[in-house]
Amino acid sequence: MKYEMRLHDEPFQLIKNGTKTIEMRLNDEKRRVLKKGDIIEFQNRKTKEKIETKIIDLHYFHNFDELYQMFDKEKIGYLKDEVADSKDMELYYSKEEQKQYGVVGIEIELL
Repeated sequence: MKYEMRLHDEPFQLIKNGTKTIEMRLNDEKRRVLKKGDIIEFQNRKTKEKIETKIIDLHYFHNFDELYQMFDKEKIGYLKDEVADSKDMELYYSKEEQKQYGVVGIEIELL
C-alpha cells in the first residue's frame, strides 16, 4: 500500500538527506493500518516537494518519552548539537492522545 503524509520543511529535508530515519506519529486509526514494506510519500508543506520512502519496521510505545529513550536523537530528527526532548511532540499530540492511542516510530528508508 502507498500512503501520503505531510511534513514541515525541516524534518522533510532531514529525511531527504538520509539523517532522519524514524518518523514519529500518534498510533491512531490512520497509522494502525501501516505495515512493513508499505510506501509513504511525504510532501513538504512549504515547497510541496514529494519524496517516497519504504517502511522497514514499526516500533510501538505508550508515549513519546519511551520512544525517545530507544532511538538516537539524529534518527528521530534532531541535529547533533540539539537537545532532544519528548515534550517537543506535545506541540502536535497531547499527553491525553498519547495515552489513548500510544505512539509509533515508523522506521523508513528513502527510495
